Amino acid sequence: MNNYSNIPLQASNNGADEYILNMGPQHPSTHGVLRLVLKLEGETVKDIVPDLGYVHRGLEKLFENRAYGQIIPYLDRTDYLSAMNNEWAYVMAVEKLMAIEVPQRAEFMRVIFAELNRIMSHLLWYSAYGMDVGALTPLLYAFREREEIIDMVEAACGGRLTHNYYRIGGFRQDLPKGFFDMLKKFISHFNDKVDEYEALLINNVIFMKRAQGVGVLKKETAINYGVTGPNLRASGADIDLRKQDAYGVYGRLDFKACLRDNGDTWDRCKARMAEMRESLKILKQCMDMIPEGEVMAKVPKIIKPAAGEVYTRVEGPKGEVGVYIVSDGTEKPYRIKLRQPSFSNLSVIKEITIGHKIADLVAIMGSLDVIIPEIDR
Repeated sequence: MNNYSNIPLQASNNGADEYILNMGPQHPSTHGVLRLVLKLEGETVKDIVPDLGYVHRGLEKLFENRAYGQIIPYLDRTDYLSAMNNEWAYVMAVEKLMAIEVPQRAEFMRVIFAELNRIMSHLLWYSAYGMDVGALTPLLYAFREREEIIDMVEAACGGRLTHNYYRIGGFRQDLPKGFFDMLKKFISHFNDKVDEYEALLINNVIFMKRAQGVGVLKKETAINYGVTGPNLRASGADIDLRKQDAYGVYGRLDFKACLRDNGDTWDRCKARMAEMRESLKILKQCMDMIPEGEVMAKVPKIIKPAAGEVYTRVEGPKGEVGVYIVSDGTEKPYRIKLRQPSFSNLSVIKEITIGHKIADLVAIMGSLDVIIPEIDR
């Protein structure tokens, strides 16, 4: 018999009618190797505890034994659906420590790839979420456009999933010939495709019945748990680091934070649909404004920041991606701590799931858009 004594499930006066069920760690709707220990009464969730650590790799300790430039590829493998945003948060931290000024062309390129990455991530979320709730067709639709973006990224850096493209000071190489032709073609039709995605699934009356009013996350609860990104903005909190911090060249661009009011499962879906449209606006502006010039600042061959500490953050597709670095003045960091959004976003699942059915848990879990390697670092 399995021993669940280490799982802190709440006691109940009605224990005779309750039982324990494992959802995962091998379960398609947990979006990775995650075990959810459920206390059920019939099909109603009475308590829930996420059990993590199945793919923990000790990355933060590993960083202490790597030169600063060698760390970049590892960032791709935390959230491999948002590799560019992870790289950006890290290189920006080292650049801040070393007072490196990044060329303007590289700054615009960083925004371009961050927004392409955002759309890529949201498209895969939409694809997987469709299958979670019983629809295969959304995957076939979304991967059609996602493949276009992947082709652009591959043309620029050679990688389709993990990229290793950013460098401390800029990029390892400029954009390839024909890149903006590919981007212009994508921009010309993608808005219409987002309309298709919404008509197919998000605005489908069957899905709306399943998602509206389910898994309501109040703004105060989201803030208390450290929830960030679309999950927070769907609860009505006007917090978007691209606006608040205006890092890179975001301060020069015209776009809006995509807010919703109810904070339920449906609103979290609608927020991501709106974000893809806003990313398209940002891409159009960057394509018009990007200057010619260098894509790499003059940096030493050996990266050796002065002793000190720094924290930088970016608005990733799932929320705030932060990097804290302590430098002791050597070629390797003394300490690196990653702040990635999925940990806080998953932590709120108990607050918004108890009292719902198991089928609702699947819909709620998918709407949070967590990825497990980001948590099990």
